[in-house]
Amino acid sequence: MLTPLAQRLRPKQLHEVLGQEHLLGESGPLGRALRAGQLPSAILWGPPGVGKTTIALLMAEAAGAQMISISAVLGGVKDIREAVERAEHAVALGQRVLVFVDEVHRFNKSQQDAFLPHVERGLFGFVGATTENPGFEVNAALLSRAPVFVLRALDANALQRLLDRALAEPDVHHLQLAETGRQALVDAADGDGRRLLGLVELLAASAPAESLDAEAVLRLLPSLRRRFDKGGDHFYDQISALHKSVRGSDPDAALYWLARMLDGGADGRYLARRLIRMAGEDIGNADPRALALCIDAAEAYERLGSPEGELALAQAAVYLAVAAKSNAVYGAWKAAQALVQKAGSAPVPEHLRNAPTGLAKSLGHGQAYRYSHDEPEAYSPGQTYFPAGIAPQRLYEPTERGLESKIAAKLEHLRSLAPRATVHSSNPNNPNHSNNPKASND
Repeated sequence: MLTPLAQRLRPKQLHEVLGQEHLLGESGPLGRALRAGQLPSAILWGPPGVGKTTIALLMAEAAGAQMISISAVLGGVKDIREAVERAEHAVALGQRVLVFVDEVHRFNKSQQDAFLPHVERGLFGFVGATTENPGFEVNAALLSRAPVFVLRALDANALQRLLDRALAEPDVHHLQLAETGRQALVDAADGDGRRLLGLVELLAASAPAESLDAEAVLRLLPSLRRRFDKGGDHFYDQISALHKSVRGSDPDAALYWLARMLDGGADGRYLARRLIRMAGEDIGNADPRALALCIDAAEAYERLGSPEGELALAQAAVYLAVAAKSNAVYGAWKAAQALVQKAGSAPVPEHLRNAPTGLAKSLGHGQAYRYSHDEPEAYSPGQTYFPAGIAPQRLYEPTERGLESKIAAKLEHLRSLAPRATVHSSNPNNPNHSNNPKASND
């Protein structure tokens, strides 16, 4: 059986590793350490197919060390114990040891902690590989002993060079690619070298004798999706990019990220929920129609599914991006939550309490309450609604954008009818706090 292309083309020297010159080049921190014969502990963080395992192998070779590999997907405490025993035996024979843990984020805290005493006493060098953010997935104690090196997705130049190496192999040499066909392969690899080599093998096994252009390459390959790891780091990065594009009023970028995520397999219903959240957080009362439109888009997607329902999500994303922006309600809600936490369970004022019975009325519930509809402009100047002991708070401070400019004017008018009193602003998200009812918030 022929060895897979990815295994045959695995770099055997540092300079053969593609796309990671920032780490392994002459001035790269990892490259300098390895050329000096050092065996540093490290966490290698990067997307799939960029050379994490290869670099670990080269680290062991450069240091003249025996490499002991553990898969955190399949391994457990027993494997860790066996690795430590093997390392102790090798060190007793005068050998250096590097323990490599693939997908280290799959180990729980206690499993990761099991390596600490052995790394501290220098029994072995420790290298963990992960596709997830180590700041979230790797224990702080282990991170303090194994610095993080960030590997990059392979760029187009690195993938083209890797493709040249692959096409030089005897079992692939017959594969003929037009320039557009090469580019289609590189695009389909999506920064993943292992994926590129797998696609080349697939093409070589089924390709006709003639030169293949982009259309022919895509016809022979299975349906391909962009890199999108549901629940992983790329997932949250792309959600963040979509949200920030909407907040930044860039409909084109919002459409790009929405399409990118749907193309990668994201659940359209989840994206609909995120759009609804954006309507409340970043548009609010500046354009209340945004929330209703997003709910309609979510319902449309629920009824139509993909791909028909995707257009409704696109319409909602564009609307949110171009709508007037306000986070005043979001800021007011966070301030209200903080006030509740600070003030505790303050009792409801007597005049605001319900009085459905004679006993409740005899206790003074509801007395002195002024029914606003009976007063001019349906407003009761001076009536307070906060509990005793909590000064009236100005939590919601509308902006001068969109409909909120009219809301601001209405509130300003109503406050002008009330007796003059100090009003405390408790909205930490508003940069223009003021006790002055006429303070601007734009």
